[in-house]
Amino acid sequence: MMVTGLAAVLLALAFLLTLVSIIQPLAKRLEISEAVLLALTGIGLGLVASLIVRSSATDLLDGAAEALIYFPVNSEAFLLIFLPILVFQGAMAIDVRRLAHETATVLLLAVVAVIVSTATIGFALYPFAQQSLVVCLLLGSIVATTDPSAVAGIFREIGAASRLTRLVEGEALLNDAAAISIFSILLAAVTSHHQIHLADALMDFLTAFIGAIVVGVCLARLTLLLIAGLGGSAASEVTLTLALPYAVYILCDEMLGFSGVVATAAAGLTVSAYGPSTFRPQVWRFLNEMWEQLVFWAGSLVFLLAAMLVPRLLIGMTKWDFVLILIASVAGLIARSAVIFGMLPLLAITKLSPPVPNPFKATMAWGGIRGAITLALALAVTENQSVSSPVAHFVGIIATGFVLITLLVNGTTLRALVLFFKLDQLSPIDQAIRQQIVGIGLGEVAERTRELSEELGFSEQTRAGVISRLERRAEKERAANNFESALSDRNRVDIALITIANQERSLLLDLFRIQGLSRRVMETLLRTTESMADGARLEGRYGYVRALKRRLQPSLRFRIAQELHSRLHIDEPLTNCMMERFEMLIIAHLVSLSLQRFIRQRMEPTLGPRITEIVSEVLGRQRKLLDDALETLRLHYSGYSEALESRILRQIALRLEDEEYDALEADNLISEELHRELHREIERQRARLDAPLRFNLKSGIEQRLRAFPAFNGVPDSVLQKLSRKVSMHFVSPGEILFKRGQRVRVVYAQVAGLAEVNLAERDLLFGSGDLIGAASVIRNETMPGTVRSLQFSHLLAIPRPVFEKLLKEYPIVQRLIIQRSQKRADGLLTPVTVRTLDGDVVSTASAPEMRRLVAPPS
Repeated sequence: MMVTGLAAVLLALAFLLTLVSIIQPLAKRLEISEAVLLALTGIGLGLVASLIVRSSATDLLDGAAEALIYFPVNSEAFLLIFLPILVFQGAMAIDVRRLAHETATVLLLAVVAVIVSTATIGFALYPFAQQSLVVCLLLGSIVATTDPSAVAGIFREIGAASRLTRLVEGEALLNDAAAISIFSILLAAVTSHHQIHLADALMDFLTAFIGAIVVGVCLARLTLLLIAGLGGSAASEVTLTLALPYAVYILCDEMLGFSGVVATAAAGLTVSAYGPSTFRPQVWRFLNEMWEQLVFWAGSLVFLLAAMLVPRLLIGMTKWDFVLILIASVAGLIARSAVIFGMLPLLAITKLSPPVPNPFKATMAWGGIRGAITLALALAVTENQSVSSPVAHFVGIIATGFVLITLLVNGTTLRALVLFFKLDQLSPIDQAIRQQIVGIGLGEVAERTRELSEELGFSEQTRAGVISRLERRAEKERAANNFESALSDRNRVDIALITIANQERSLLLDLFRIQGLSRRVMETLLRTTESMADGARLEGRYGYVRALKRRLQPSLRFRIAQELHSRLHIDEPLTNCMMERFEMLIIAHLVSLSLQRFIRQRMEPTLGPRITEIVSEVLGRQRKLLDDALETLRLHYSGYSEALESRILRQIALRLEDEEYDALEADNLISEELHRELHREIERQRARLDAPLRFNLKSGIEQRLRAFPAFNGVPDSVLQKLSRKVSMHFVSPGEILFKRGQRVRVVYAQVAGLAEVNLAERDLLFGSGDLIGAASVIRNETMPGTVRSLQFSHLLAIPRPVFEKLLKEYPIVQRLIIQRSQKRADGLLTPVTVRTLDGDVVSTASAPEMRRLVAPPS
């Protein structure tokens, strides 16, 4: 009985998925590209299905064969069903911050190379193709889009350099968009028989790109905000990420006229950047695994289905068509090579991008394989009723032949090229680290194997044979170890700092599993940790420390909240920022202590005591900076600080308790029903901890004002009224409070911290109890020097009109301020007690000496 209708389509789909599952391991065994094997299989399927349909021997398989030949997926469906998935996952899998350093290179490969290839191929074909220039350029745009997924698969399989893979994957994000945009403009010109206006076309191109980026980023951020508010429902969160690429693609491509591919890529990059701090770590892992599986199905099916179209697209091919295919292929290779070898060096010369080695360039030029998207665009032309038959025949045959040549020639030889240039080998630095780590690690493995084998009762002969083999390997690695000579101290310090930043990221993600911690705080910490790793990678210790300082400085959001608080007396934003800053500092402090243990236990055996000492010093200064910033807040909000630390520790304890019950169930020591009940009890306790802590921003302001010597003669009732008119102000080291010659609009009452004023004759210090700017208000003068903070400081900002009214009503305040100012100028002021970052208490010191004592690490 013949299979027909929907059943035939489903049977064909099941057959294709079965083939896909076999092709992947077969390609690895044959050591050929998976894309090449998929293409050959698809072409073979197309031919066999055609023979079955035309044969009269049996009609049993006619329905399935027809379903394969006329599979209900046209060119539009190809792009609409498969492209959003492929682009979104490709963007989501990329390390956004590391790709940011390659932005200029990626744009050159993805946009400039596509434009140059379109023009080169079009003009090369024009004298020979007997078609108009617009048609030749249309073909050029179709074959200009490369399929780096096949290339990246080869690179990952043989262990090619990670930067080479990153460049190819970055190119994949945008080259489809560039090619499809150009294709759309040219196809409209062919079907409407209108001339192309270059200025209008360029404007349309830029509008499509920029508008798509804005839409993609905004919708992705809105989706992440929605996910953050779902309350930890993993199924709902994952479902939203599946809906996002299709919503973005269709909205831009079908409604707004922007590039759907660019919008999808922008959305994927946004999820990649902010996903780890939005999703719980276990959900993020599951999400990535799910998308990898979806892309495996989508990528394999689209390649297989597109390849099955090849026999149909090549119908009517002539010898002259083969010549045209060769012309187009050579022109495409020349255009891509010209961009890579001619323009990439210009990026390095102008410092827009790191230099790309010549072996990388050669591999990238030869790796310009065309694939499923090219075939889908060619199919779109042949299906378009407004395109004449000669044009459809020309585009279908030349584009298909072009794809076959790149797959069968470039695709089958790319592996050999990578091996020839030795791009699969570790760098000298990685090789030296490998020998060091393997030599140490095998010794520890041998010792643990000895202990475990004795515990499990293995025979002495078996035990001795296995352990001696491990010890011989360890000795061989130690003998070949050139770690000390291959790496300079600076290299090892850089490696150590990168390792520490990555370890900090792992610790933060582990802490993020605790329910109740702020997603915004974790996002800030993860982002700055990645900036520290990038800083160490590019500039060593200085880049690492610079990124660390940026973490501790108040954010733009914090500064805006301070302005709203001081100018408009809107306290809620600053209250939220203060709560987040408290949590951020406490978590960073906990992580810094863990990193110190990690250095001692794990890094010192690998990098040696000298490098460990240098790195420990950097981390020690980091911890002191954190302590300084945290103590400034704890000093006046001790109750909130203790409550917050207690809640975090209780959340950690609940997680440990939950993990203990999971382990007991895994060992079958408790029943499934009891485990569920214990888990529900933990969830009830977590829900009680989720209640937000109360933070009183203006707590204790009246008491702080009473501590200022200048207010000794002011009644308590007046200070109580004054406390309602002052605002809080928090500054970081180096922040300028007043500039020389600036009119004082607010007087700062320094509660904690240290500041200095740079005068022509000398520098003076302000500490706890001082009123900064008060003397200038009294004398009705501008500031005589620049005042900047030396430490994390807590200030109370008193508006000038309020302060002047206080001076008028209570002259004693003015006398006390003038006396204190005169004593400071004469050097007679009672020394201000200051605590340095080392924890030492110092009394009087010169301003330069004080700056040295409290200076942040450089």
